[in-house]
Formats: sequence, structure tokens, C-alpha cells
Amino acid sequence: MSEERPVIGLSSATANQPNSSDDFCFWLAQDVIVNPFDIVEAEQVAPKGKSRTFGIVTTLHHSTDAPTHLSNFISNDFGQVSTEPNTTRQVTTVAHVAVLSNDQDIYMPVVNDRPVRFADEAGIHTALGIDQVPERYRVPAGLIQMSNGTQAVVYLDIRYLLGPEGAHVNITGISGLATKTSYAIFLIQSILQKAENRDRIGVIILNVKHGDLLAIDQPPREGLSPEQHALWEMLGLTPRPFSNVRYLLPYGKDTLTRGQPNSFRVPERNWFLYAYSLADTYDKLDLLLSNIPDPWDTVGALIGEITQGLSDPHTGQWRPSGKWKGVTDWNSLLNGEPLVKEGQAQQVGDVRAVSVGRFRRLLRRIVQTRQTGIFVNQRPWDVKNLSQEIARIRGGETIVVDIARLADDEQTLVFGDILRTIYALYAEEGGESEDLPEKVIIFVDELNKYAPARERESPIIEQVLDIAERGRSLGVVLLGAEQFMSAVHERVVGNCSTTIIGRSGSAELSSPAYRFLEPAVKANVSRLQKGELVISHATFRQPVKIRFPRPAYLQEGAE
Repeated sequence: MSEERPVIGLSSATANQPNSSDDFCFWLAQDVIVNPFDIVEAEQVAPKGKSRTFGIVTTLHHSTDAPTHLSNFISNDFGQVSTEPNTTRQVTTVAHVAVLSNDQDIYMPVVNDRPVRFADEAGIHTALGIDQVPERYRVPAGLIQMSNGTQAVVYLDIRYLLGPEGAHVNITGISGLATKTSYAIFLIQSILQKAENRDRIGVIILNVKHGDLLAIDQPPREGLSPEQHALWEMLGLTPRPFSNVRYLLPYGKDTLTRGQPNSFRVPERNWFLYAYSLADTYDKLDLLLSNIPDPWDTVGALIGEITQGLSDPHTGQWRPSGKWKGVTDWNSLLNGEPLVKEGQAQQVGDVRAVSVGRFRRLLRRIVQTRQTGIFVNQRPWDVKNLSQEIARIRGGETIVVDIARLADDEQTLVFGDILRTIYALYAEEGGESEDLPEKVIIFVDELNKYAPARERESPIIEQVLDIAERGRSLGVVLLGAEQFMSAVHERVVGNCSTTIIGRSGSAELSSPAYRFLEPAVKANVSRLQKGELVISHATFRQPVKIRFPRPAYLQEGAE
């Protein structure tokens, strides 16, 4: 009962600062400590008995009866810091609270002198609307820890994570401090442990930094501390690494001689190489050249000619014919007919020779002179076709695709290839195959590289937007992370039902991408500690601050 919990202050309304249906103030009793993001409850009027208005503390102000700072200076014997003040000031600390909810849906302003208490765990769930979410739809997202020691598990509504009500998650914050990747992997593990249809969920993870995610099926060498174990258990989760993981690692320039992939580390088991021959890439050249400015669509027109010439008109499969019959690999495409004759670039269709020459220079730079080894003339028998491997994903399986040591153009190709393959499986083929997962989660860091905020159409941006805007209804979920949310296309961010914010700089927080945050919340975000995050979810009425446990897999930096 609320009466058993101590009153920490009384609500306060003044002529200059009236309480409203959206916020209220209360003064604190002596020796009470309250911090921003604490959740409190105030007694409220109701037709029958009492109701409770819940709110989240945004800022705290300390005021005195001194009209000016000069008055305080004078009252201390004209600035003597070591003497007792001549005038004892009347002081109070006032907390400003943003209203979250009322347990009887009464949104009258909180009147003056109403008791205010810290909310308990049940009250926190009521405040956030979690009590209205059936347990089968709850996914643990972290732990609220308040100043008085009260703790409460924060649950997300899986219908707004994976659909059909909403989908997609965006995680942002300063590199290193914000622990974006760790939280993304924790959230995926939480979904896989708690979702009712977890055996029908597939996960695709792109490893973009060193070998961070190339050992997610291995436990930490020294285990987790007792405190971390307790935090996992408090969330109702089991701290364990991923199971049923398949790793796809890129072919490198010295792979043929050393047998090693072009990766920062090699997983202990279940890893396979992937590479791109021309036969694997001819229908994805637009993704490969996504970063090339093409205002007059000359590159796009030539790619269309090449794709048409190298594919069967009926099946769309690889089958060079006519004047393209001699094209069998990257060399013959770049240096033979019909693009080149007697060492000179030729006109192809409506594309003039000078544009063909520019296209050859661009493509040669990407697939030959500056490539990392991923492009091969003929793919060895034991090296996989990436899109075919992705299309084989099954429920309960996690695929990790390593792109950490690839060049930017190669990374764009791989990410675009994954998105296009999954989108085609679910949109064009209707996702009717019984073997396909019901849901596919795709996690990628550095999302701003593939969907930048600047307005420039490209095949990769179109692919990301397709997933962001239509993936919810298909069962395809994008979980993206980046250092600066302002650098990501606004339509991608706008379609995310859940936004996670780690510590960020004040300059970044002043951008329009964060306009959904109150100024007081922005100030607090800039002070977050490592492992603390602010989470905004579709069903929450205000963002809340959470803690989450360390991942239960072998992390590169912890070895």
C-alpha cells in the first residue's frame, strides 16, 4: 500500500508555476535524495476515494528566500566564508515532474499539498503502461534503479518490437561509452529467450568492428561476476552465449595460400568463407556502385544493359548470351567486348563510350585495384555464395556476417545483398515457405553509412527504406546502431518504434532528431554513465533510464 511508504514531499503549485495535466512540482522533505529519472506518485482526486498520478522527475531546483545572490553575500558578513551567516535562509529543493499516467485515467492537475512518494515496482509498471501488456508479449529490456533502492524490470511490448503493431530499434550514442553493440546483442538474447515463437525467429548480425561478434557462441573465459549474474536473473533471463550460430567470413587476398579468411579473428567452429564472382554480382552492381554519384543515370543505364545481357530473359539467372557471351568473369567484363574493343571503350546501348570508360575505371578500382580479396574471377567450390547462404536461414538460427576488414564499397554490397535477399524472400515470394522464419532480425552498426541523412537517392538507401517502411508487415526487423542519430535518414529513424540513447554530446542532442526529448532529459542524457541508457518505446509515455547486464559471450576486449 502507498500509505506504508514514506512521504518524500508535498506537491506544490504557485502563481508563477501552476501544475498542469502534463507536469507538476513538489518540494522535498529534509534529507530526502531524489535524482532525475526517478518515478514518483502523487495522490490525486477521484470520484470514489483516491487515485495516483505517476510522473518521472526531470529536474531539481534549490531555492531560498534571498531575492538576489548579493543578499546571500551580504548575509555572510559581506563575503566571509568561514563565519556563520547573519541571516538564516529559508530553503527548499523543488522537483519538477513530467506526468506519465494516472491509474484511473484522471488527468486533472495535481493540486497543492498532496503527498508524494517513490513509486514501487508495481507502480512503475503502471506508470509505464507495462501492466496493460499481457505477460506473453513482455520482453525484458533492462532495470530501473531509483534513488531509494527500488528496482523494477522494464519490459518492451514485443508487438512493437517485431510487429505487427510496430517494429525496428535504433540505438545511438558516443562510441565506447554508450555500449551500443552490447545492448543490441543483449536485446536480441532477451527476445530469443522470452518470445513465444522464438524457434521461428532468425537473426542476422553484421560484424563491423574488429572481431567483436565472432565469438558470440563462446562463454566468457572468466565467467560473469556474481553481480552480473544477479542482474541477469533479476531480469528473468539466463546468462548464456548464443546457440546455433553460423559464421560467414570474407575471402581474402591470401586466403588461397594461408587458408585463413580476411577477418580479425577466426571462430572456433561452424564458419564458412564467402566471395563474389561476376556470376554472383552481375545483378547487384547497383549496390556495389551505390556510393558513386550518378545524377544523369548513366551508370544506372549501363548497369541495366550489363544485367540484361548476362541474365536469362526468362529465369533471370546467370546466362551470358549474344554479344555478352564472351563475358565470364571480372577480367572479361572490364577488358573485353562489348565494353572494350581493341583497347578502346565502346558505346553500349544509349550509353556513350566516354561514360563506358568512366564506368570501367570505377568498377576496376572497386573489384581489382583496391579490393580486399572478396572479388574473385571464379569462386572456389568450398567458398559460399552469400545470398544463397542468407536465403537458407531458419528459425532459431543466428548468422554472423563479418565485414570488418572490407572496404566501404564492399561493405555496402554485402549489407545491400543481405537486405535484398531477405526482402525478396518475404515480399516478392510472399514468405510462404514453411522453412522460412516468421521473423528475421537484422542488426548492423554504423547504420549512417548505408542510410545517411543527406538527401541522395541510391539503391542501398532505397533498400534500407523499404525494410524500414514495409518490413513490419513482412516480419523483417531492422536493429540499427550509430554514433550520431542525426546522421541517419529521418525516414529510417522515424519508423523505429523503439529508440535507445546512450551518452551523447550536447551538440548532437541539439539536432532535430532528438526533438522528442524534453530539454531537461537531454541534459541528463549527456551525463549518462557506461552501461546506462535512456529508452523510448512506443507504449511508454516518457523516456526512462535503464541499466542492463554485461553480455554473456566472449567479448574481444575482455580476453
